[in-house]
Amino acid sequence: MDELRGNEAVWVFDGETIEIRYETKGWFKSPLLREIGSLSVPMGAVESVAFEPGAARKKGWVLSLRLRERTDPYLAVGSQIDPKLQPFRLTGAARTELVAEYLADQMRFAAGQAEAPQDPWLPTRMVPELPLLITTCEGQAVLDGDGLRLLWSGSQAGGYKRKKQRREYALSEINGVEIVPLDDWGWTFLRVVTARTAKEAAAKPKHDLNILRANEDDDGQYRVFLMAATVTAHLWAHGAAARARLGSGEVSDAGIGDRPGIRDPEWWREAAQNAVGALAAPRLTIPLPGRGRGTGTGVGGEDSPGTAGDGAGPVAEQGSTGGTGHDTDWVYAQIERLGELRDKGLLSEEEFGEKKTELLRRI
Repeated sequence: MDELRGNEAVWVFDGETIEIRYETKGWFKSPLLREIGSLSVPMGAVESVAFEPGAARKKGWVLSLRLRERTDPYLAVGSQIDPKLQPFRLTGAARTELVAEYLADQMRFAAGQAEAPQDPWLPTRMVPELPLLITTCEGQAVLDGDGLRLLWSGSQAGGYKRKKQRREYALSEINGVEIVPLDDWGWTFLRVVTARTAKEAAAKPKHDLNILRANEDDDGQYRVFLMAATVTAHLWAHGAAARARLGSGEVSDAGIGDRPGIRDPEWWREAAQNAVGALAAPRLTIPLPGRGRGTGTGVGGEDSPGTAGDGAGPVAEQGSTGGTGHDTDWVYAQIERLGELRDKGLLSEEEFGEKKTELLRRI
């Protein structure tokens, strides 16, 4: 087990995992890293390891990890954050360069040998455990198993927000969270993005019920950044877990919070293609008593002959063309629905044309 002590943290590497303990003493230490406390990074989560000798202050070294896609929520929400505050970056003095470079090589080799983890909940191990509560001068944000809540009870909360008191979100309705960087007045904003927020009229941040403000005077901007990263990690995890269940054919009876929702374009594209298949496939006909014999279209598109003389066999759908099993109005309705999917970008023009032609042949 190798230990590397840097300016921001202590990294302990055992060949399979990097245990990171962030330093919390000293006025120069990062408030963000102090809030995180510690992390455990499996080598399978590491995409690459970079070592830069002489790149830090006083010719010191810089060691940094790049995690696999949808594993580092801090990078996802913090493009504007100072690189020196990134949780997976460590700097050290020039005198320890050889030790740091050796350890970087060991980590790089281990990352190359490790398989990508299949655990959909891995991103949540990169953030603090739930429940997570943060406090700013305007109020609080609480994330737990029930969802996210914004509460405006701080000294800087305006009258409008104080009157409303709070806003609650189920995790399944959240499309994402945004951090609006520090403005000229010293404010940073945590904004929750949902389908509802897109329809609401724009409001000033102090009146916007989807925003929690933080002031730089009390390090609030670091707390809202941590909350944004934590929400993002759980959105990723819930979406990945739901896709894994769908892929395995398992029927989940979990709550709505486990559903991929509109956050994942790939999930929607797959759903659209499945819908296209259902639209273009022959429809199931229902045996209706009291009607004459005919030829009906059964499940899977196979023709099921009626039972002679009993008057209760499957009956063909009635249309202008008789024996096709599909009436003209129905076919055009399906083409119209396919057109809507194409207009929303869920189907390509080629896919739309293919299915349209197939449907028209049934008239």
